Amino acid sequence: MAAGFTRWPFWRRWFGSRSEKAAAAFLRAKGYRVLAANLNETAGEIDLLALDGTTLVVVEVRSTATGDLDRAAASVNYPKQRKLTEAAVRFLTRRRLLGQNVRFDVLAVSWPPTAREPVFLHIPQAFEPTGKFQMFS
Repeated sequence: MAAGFTRWPFWRRWFGSRSEKAAAAFLRAKGYRVLAANLNETAGEIDLLALDGTTLVVVEVRSTATGDLDRAAASVNYPKQRKLTEAAVRFLTRRRLLGQNVRFDVLAVSWPPTAREPVFLHIPQAFEPTGKFQMFS
Protein backbone atom coordinates (compact mmCIF):
# COMPACT_ATOMS: atom_id res chain seq x y z
CA MET A 1 0.00 0.00 0.00
CA ALA A 2 1.39 3.39 -0.92
CA ALA A 3 1.86 5.89 1.88
CA GLY A 4 -0.44 8.39 0.16
CA PHE A 5 -3.53 6.20 0.52
CA THR A 6 -4.00 7.15 4.17
CA ARG A 7 -4.77 10.72 3.12
CA TRP A 8 -7.80 9.63 1.09
CA PRO A 9 -11.03 9.73 3.11
CA PHE A 10 -12.69 6.84 1.25
CA TRP A 11 -9.64 4.65 1.86
CA ARG A 12 -9.56 5.51 5.57
CA ARG A 13 -13.28 4.78 5.95
CA TRP A 14 -12.96 1.44 4.14
CA PHE A 15 -9.83 0.47 6.09
CA GLY A 16 -11.42 1.47 9.42
CA SER A 17 -14.64 -0.38 8.66
CA ARG A 18 -12.70 -3.50 7.65
CA SER A 19 -10.70 -3.32 10.88
CA GLU A 20 -13.78 -2.85 13.07
CA LYS A 21 -15.44 -5.90 11.49
CA ALA A 22 -12.29 -7.96 12.08
CA ALA A 23 -12.12 -6.66 15.67
CA ALA A 24 -15.75 -7.64 16.30
CA ALA A 25 -15.08 -11.16 14.97
CA PHE A 26 -11.97 -11.37 17.18
CA LEU A 27 -13.97 -10.41 20.28
CA ARG A 28 -16.75 -12.88 19.46
CA ALA A 29 -14.15 -15.65 19.16
CA LYS A 30 -12.94 -14.71 22.67
CA GLY A 31 -16.48 -15.12 24.03
CA TYR A 32 -17.58 -11.49 24.05
CA ARG A 33 -21.05 -10.54 22.93
CA VAL A 34 -20.78 -7.59 20.53
CA LEU A 35 -23.80 -5.37 21.11
CA ALA A 36 -23.20 -2.45 18.76
CA ALA A 37 -20.72 -0.81 16.43
CA ASN A 38 -20.12 2.84 15.54
CA LEU A 39 -22.31 4.42 18.20
CA ASN A 40 -22.34 8.14 17.49
CA GLU A 41 -22.76 10.28 20.56
CA THR A 42 -22.50 14.05 20.64
CA ALA A 43 -19.32 13.68 22.70
CA GLY A 44 -17.72 11.24 20.24
CA GLU A 45 -17.98 7.80 18.67
CA ILE A 46 -17.80 4.42 20.35
CA ASP A 47 -16.26 1.94 17.89
CA LEU A 48 -17.56 -1.24 19.53
CA LEU A 49 -19.73 -1.94 22.53
CA ALA A 50 -19.46 -5.49 23.86
CA LEU A 51 -20.43 -7.56 26.86
CA ASP A 52 -17.78 -9.60 28.70
CA GLY A 53 -19.70 -11.57 31.28
CA THR A 54 -21.58 -8.83 33.16
CA THR A 55 -19.17 -6.05 32.23
CA LEU A 56 -20.00 -3.60 29.47
CA VAL A 57 -16.86 -3.03 27.39
CA VAL A 58 -16.24 0.13 25.38
CA VAL A 59 -13.71 -0.87 22.72
CA GLU A 60 -11.58 1.62 20.81
CA VAL A 61 -10.31 0.01 17.60
CA ARG A 62 -7.05 1.27 16.10
CA SER A 63 -5.82 -0.06 12.78
CA THR A 64 -2.55 0.06 10.91
CA ALA A 65 -1.14 -1.30 7.70
CA THR A 66 2.21 -1.87 9.39
CA GLY A 67 3.17 -4.38 12.04
CA ASP A 68 3.56 -1.74 14.74
CA LEU A 69 0.62 -2.62 17.00
CA ASP A 70 2.12 -0.88 20.02
CA ARG A 71 2.20 2.46 18.24
CA ALA A 72 -1.40 2.06 17.07
CA ALA A 73 -2.56 1.21 20.60
CA ALA A 74 -0.54 4.07 22.10
CA SER A 75 -2.37 6.54 19.86
CA VAL A 76 -5.29 6.39 22.29
CA ASN A 77 -3.96 9.39 24.20
CA TYR A 78 -5.49 11.38 27.06
CA PRO A 79 -7.75 13.61 24.89
CA LYS A 80 -9.09 10.50 23.10
CA GLN A 81 -9.62 8.76 26.45
CA ARG A 82 -11.56 11.78 27.69
CA LYS A 83 -13.75 11.79 24.55
CA LEU A 84 -14.45 8.08 24.92
CA THR A 85 -15.33 8.53 28.59
CA GLU A 86 -17.73 11.37 27.79
CA ALA A 87 -19.33 9.40 24.95
CA ALA A 88 -19.75 6.37 27.22
CA VAL A 89 -21.31 8.45 30.00
CA ARG A 90 -23.77 10.02 27.56
CA PHE A 91 -24.68 6.60 26.16
CA LEU A 92 -25.09 5.06 29.63
CA THR A 93 -27.14 8.02 30.85
CA ARG A 94 -29.53 7.83 27.89
CA ARG A 95 -29.96 4.08 28.37
CA ARG A 96 -30.24 4.37 32.18
CA LEU A 97 -27.25 2.07 32.65
CA LEU A 98 -25.08 4.23 34.92
CA GLY A 99 -24.90 1.46 37.55
CA GLN A 100 -23.45 -1.02 35.05
CA ASN A 101 -19.82 -2.19 35.36
CA VAL A 102 -17.90 -0.61 32.49
CA ARG A 103 -14.35 -0.95 31.25
CA PHE A 104 -12.39 0.56 28.38
CA ASP A 105 -10.39 -1.72 26.08
CA VAL A 106 -8.11 -0.88 23.18
CA LEU A 107 -7.91 -3.31 20.29
CA ALA A 108 -5.18 -2.66 17.73
CA VAL A 109 -5.54 -4.38 14.36
CA SER A 110 -2.60 -4.74 11.99
CA TRP A 111 -2.87 -5.65 8.33
CA PRO A 112 0.74 -6.38 7.30
CA PRO A 113 1.11 -6.76 3.52
CA THR A 114 2.69 -10.21 3.88
CA ALA A 115 0.06 -11.66 6.26
CA ARG A 116 -3.09 -13.43 5.15
CA GLU A 117 -5.01 -12.55 8.29
CA PRO A 118 -4.92 -9.49 10.54
CA VAL A 119 -2.87 -9.47 13.72
CA PHE A 120 -4.45 -8.24 16.97
CA LEU A 121 -3.27 -6.63 20.17
CA HIS A 122 -6.06 -6.57 22.75
CA ILE A 123 -5.52 -4.49 25.88
CA PRO A 124 -8.33 -5.06 28.38
CA GLN A 125 -8.81 -2.27 30.94
CA ALA A 126 -6.50 -0.08 28.83
CA PHE A 127 -7.34 3.07 30.78
CA GLU A 128 -9.51 4.39 33.57
CA PRO A 129 -12.34 6.84 32.85
CA THR A 130 -10.98 10.37 32.56
CA GLY A 131 -12.26 13.92 32.60
CA LYS A 132 -14.93 15.56 34.67
CA PHE A 133 -17.47 12.79 34.01
CA GLN A 134 -15.51 9.98 35.64
CA MET A 135 -17.51 6.87 36.35
CA PHE A 136 -17.63 4.93 39.55
CA SER A 137 -16.60 1.27 39.73
